[in-house]
Parts: sequence; C-alpha cells; structure tokens
Amino acid sequence: MRLREDLVLRHIGGDRVIVDPGQDMVDLSKVFTLNQTAAWLWQELAGKDFYLETVTAMLTERFEVSPEQAEKDARQLLDTFREHQLVDD
Repeated sequence: MRLREDLVLRHIGGDRVIVDPGQDMVDLSKVFTLNQTAAWLWQELAGKDFYLETVTAMLTERFEVSPEQAEKDARQLLDTFREHQLVDD
C-alpha cells in the first residue's frame, strides 16, 4: 500500500493535520489529526510502498514496544487509514 500522494501533513498550532490541498473549500468534516507517532510514520512512509510488517518493524525499532503490541498498533493505524481512504492499496 502507499499513502495518497495528494495529501499533505501540516503542522497547525500543536496539531499535525492531513490536508487535501486540492479542495476548493475546506471540508471540516474530513479533517484528520494525527498524534506524534502517527505523524512520524506518515512522514517516514510518504512516497514509499509499505505493508503491515514494514510499519510493525518501524515501531519496534524506534520505540520500546513488544512486536505483538507494535503489530496491533500498526494494524489499527492502517485500518484507520484505509477506512478514511488515506492510502492506495
């Protein structure tokens, strides 16, 4: 899978928000705010093909987390990305 290339991660105040710069008018019902970890993953994965295993490995390398917890967290994040059509499969 791959993050949608038309979406941009912006820092607005203390928040990290995914923006669709192609929108003529901002649709506030479709604003996606990421926590620090999800924003880091977004930046690291931008422009690359990746899989659940990729994200799991990134989490275990960067954070003190068990492989099982990392996979659970990665799966939840990627499911959310898919649900909101933030990735191309």
